[in-house]
Amino acid sequence: MTEHEVETAARTAGVDADPVDHRGVDGVLARVRAGAAELTGALRRVAEQVLSDPEAAARATIVELAERSGTSPATITRFCRAMGFDGYADLRLGIAVETGRARSAGWTVDIGREIQPNDPLERVLGQIIAADTRAMHDTAALLDLAEVERAAVAVAGAGRVNIFGASGSALVGAEMQFSLHRIGVAAWAWSDVHGGLASAALLGPGDVALAVSHSGQTRETIEMLAEAGSRGATTVAVTGFPRSPLAELAEIVLLTASQATTFRPDALSARHPQLVVLDLLYIAVAQRTHHRAHAAFRRTAQAVDGHKAARSTP
Repeated sequence: MTEHEVETAARTAGVDADPVDHRGVDGVLARVRAGAAELTGALRRVAEQVLSDPEAAARATIVELAERSGTSPATITRFCRAMGFDGYADLRLGIAVETGRARSAGWTVDIGREIQPNDPLERVLGQIIAADTRAMHDTAALLDLAEVERAAVAVAGAGRVNIFGASGSALVGAEMQFSLHRIGVAAWAWSDVHGGLASAALLGPGDVALAVSHSGQTRETIEMLAEAGSRGATTVAVTGFPRSPLAELAEIVLLTASQATTFRPDALSARHPQLVVLDLLYIAVAQRTHHRAHAAFRRTAQAVDGHKAARSTP
């Protein structure tokens, strides 16, 4: 979106705008996606209408959006406040700016269209790339870097790190365990609830428990993190829902976003954003333990070097 387009959107919405940095409007749609699952009734219908066609929402008057969502202007105002905006003008401007950026960055390649069984792989590939790119952008907008810093400090100084997750989240957790292990951090990944609970019971102050769950509602993961927290360990949650049971249980919450497609629901779509967040956390830990991490990584790389296939000489 050009500066002229941003200014036009601002005038249409009835507010002033800075085309470079307008009061943190970045991540408006991510905020709506994250909050939609926690809304009910009329407010939920407004969220669904905004997400189904953000560009139309950015152009609509408050009365038009109310009609399209089957609600009232008063409900639209309540929705704006629930999303952290002073009023409808701010919401419209935020959506206009964000959809303009997404279009210029190539994130809007038919994301809302369902993938059909007879779609060519070229179109499917474009859909996946667009969805993942948008999810990464939304995650960057949602993520609180101060919370990442807190988690990094805790992990860097931990005597032991336990990572909990089930199903697809367990795979993400295992990759984090592998990364931390390579730089000398004592880390274990648990997907079996019995083994995880037993390990969590051995944690204490100075240790860290990190739980991964997109929904934040996986009972086994919640139980393992709760056990670790009851023993005094610092608890960290990586989830897509800030008011989920897992998030409410954790001391530190790292939020992720997802962009589902027809054949890849939210839980699977969240995998790449989760990996990005955990990779950021891993690098932040490595920065804080630079000398130890560098030496450990060098030794572990040398240990497996002999198992690489020998290069053939021409």
